[in-house]
Amino acid sequence: MENQKVQKKQYVKTDLNLLLECLKYQMDCPESQKEALITIYSICQQNTSEYFREIGGLMFINDLAKSSVHCIVKEAALFTLGIIIESNVYCQQTLCTSALFEDLILFLINTDSGVNLKRMSVYVILVLVSNNSNGQTCVRDTGCIGLLLQLFRTTLSTFEVNLSDENTNQCYQLWSSVCSTLCACVNNPQNDNQNICCSVFPYAKEWLESHTEPEIVRPICSFVGLTVANNLYVQKYFVSVGGLDTLAKVLIKLMHDSCMSHSSTKLAVVVTKTLDACIANDSAMGVVLTKYHTVSELLKLLSNDTLDTGEKISIILTIGHCTEVCGKIFFFFLSVSFYYVLIH
Repeated sequence: MENQKVQKKQYVKTDLNLLLECLKYQMDCPESQKEALITIYSICQQNTSEYFREIGGLMFINDLAKSSVHCIVKEAALFTLGIIIESNVYCQQTLCTSALFEDLILFLINTDSGVNLKRMSVYVILVLVSNNSNGQTCVRDTGCIGLLLQLFRTTLSTFEVNLSDENTNQCYQLWSSVCSTLCACVNNPQNDNQNICCSVFPYAKEWLESHTEPEIVRPICSFVGLTVANNLYVQKYFVSVGGLDTLAKVLIKLMHDSCMSHSSTKLAVVVTKTLDACIANDSAMGVVLTKYHTVSELLKLLSNDTLDTGEKISIILTIGHCTEVCGKIFFFFLSVSFYYVLIH
């Protein structure tokens, strides 16, 4: 059995060597290169990325993404890089350089780059910064984060999002990828990128004012929630631009819709968690929510039988932060609420 495993591993290594040679000698055949890249990233998902790095495959694909004149090869090369980086921390460290971020910036600003090529570029940025403080520093120092914020503002129209339209849907997929990447830029670990990303809060507020579709609300709530997390300066800025008021209004709308829609109930929980992140470090900011009777809305949401225990606890914590300024009432409420969750 052990011999079979060793033999299989050797076969895989041989395959990777042959595929790398195929890439090198098929420069005039983009379709063949694309197929080879697809096979490579499939193999590298089986814990073989480190070996591929050792034989020079990682750097060759990096160079191929820059040098190829064929769009389908560039896209496949970037996607393969992303898969390999995501699967192996040593590959992430190898490619986490200012030079690669600068190359990705060029892909994003090039007017000849299609939406899909931009998506692949954003995907590589995502895996470079995920759980990686070095990547989060590089994305800031190279100015790449500024470009991501520009894409957040301009990729989609805030007035109309028709996802059934193919062109709009492609732009939405790019915008959604940008949102995910910005989330990774500010989190794990939390860092100075939070102070930079808050510059687009007015645009995030516009999105929330114009749309209550899950496809829009979820990415924005994730972005806002992670950007304000444990950062009092950013939390205060979000409140100052009217973001907390907007979240409270979205919650009211979703609570009204939740009478007929299970998805609205789930989305209301997402908004609730974002509200909580915005006031967690200074409950006094929650005073803004009193005019919207937010606590009453949250109590209604808490009584929904379709919510699981984790969702109910997050609602209770949000109510607690909203009422924390009331002192002892806060602790009494938390005690009663947790007891309610336990017995239900």
